[in-house]
Amino acid sequence: MPKMKTHKGTKKRFRMTGTGKLKHRHCGTSHLANRMSHKRKRNLRGTTVLAEAESVALREALATYSY
Repeated sequence: MPKMKTHKGTKKRFRMTGTGKLKHRHCGTSHLANRMSHKRKRNLRGTTVLAEAESVALREALATYSY
């Protein structure tokens, strides 16, 4: 059987922590941010941990490899 390939789009957007959780950027920060309040933009900085229900399929797509 061939090896399971890593989904490259997933690899660019998600990062796996040492305990197996997935980190990702907040959505809605790329453009059109001038309509947001300063508080909202400030709270969207940085990364957050993905919900466990959504991370099951993404772990298979990553095939345990991330940057």
